[in-house]
Amino acid sequence: MPTRNAGPLLDEVLAGIKAQQAVRFDELHAVDTESTDGTVERLLRHGFTVDPIRRREFDHGGTRDRGIARTTGDIIVLMVQDATPQGTDWLQQMLVPFEDPNVVGVWCKQIPRPECQPVLARRLAGWPGWGTGVTVQKLEPGQQLTDLPQFERLMRCAFDNVASAIRRTAWQRFPLGPRRFGEDVWFSQRVITSGLSLAFQGSAVVMHSHDRTPWQEGKRTFCDHRNLRRTFGLETIPNRQVLRDSIKNGIEEHLAYVRSLSLPKDKEPQVLRWSADFVRWQCWAQYLGAKAGSDPKGLEGLFFRWLGRRLERGIG
Repeated sequence: MPTRNAGPLLDEVLAGIKAQQAVRFDELHAVDTESTDGTVERLLRHGFTVDPIRRREFDHGGTRDRGIARTTGDIIVLMVQDATPQGTDWLQQMLVPFEDPNVVGVWCKQIPRPECQPVLARRLAGWPGWGTGVTVQKLEPGQQLTDLPQFERLMRCAFDNVASAIRRTAWQRFPLGPRRFGEDVWFSQRVITSGLSLAFQGSAVVMHSHDRTPWQEGKRTFCDHRNLRRTFGLETIPNRQVLRDSIKNGIEEHLAYVRSLSLPKDKEPQVLRWSADFVRWQCWAQYLGAKAGSDPKGLEGLFFRWLGRRLERGIG
């Protein structure tokens, strides 16, 4: 678990980890980046070993590799500091798909926290749309990932280190870093391309969402779609006309959804404003992120590299 100033919510997360019953963790390890709010002390009280690093050392893939290298188990569970396991059998459910020897990585369902913005909560609750139970992700014999449409490539390789588990042998073959962003999808793309399998476990659930501004959500979406363009060739908003239509239609659809919730009159205006701003930033971020992910040359390339460095700042 990578951590940095996790705050009091970490107590809830750690309690969820310690509450597992049928199957329990053999080792608990965190890599902490200069926390000053008692995060390290909380981790130590709950039986974690803690590896401290400097902020300049943090790398989403490399930091996780560093933590994994300090453990010994055959199955490694990767979590984040604000994802709370639901139920005492979460870990047991995460291990079920590994009964298939070809499965080398498992990820699980996320549900939003009560304070999550409605449009985000709806999106999170519906992703990836595979319901409960195990969905195995793999290529058919003789099939290549590039044979699939771009969005299907993403769905075949969908994976999320908010709460996942991987075989050590797969990690040794496909380390997560160095990777500044999207280390989980980079891992999954190589796994699927090699002929191995991943699995989504819809019966294992963590509670996880963020209280971000629309601008903060947009920054993350930019980085996501830059990565998706590079990895899968995916471009959801290819031109300015689609951008304009997506903003217009998205605002209409999301505001209608918010109004259908009959929120308290003192709360609804703020949620409507947030939702409209969210759509705008999401659409622009998808459009610009894909442009950056095409790695253009010349002055355009210089601009997008500069923009990428600016928007990456502060994304944990």
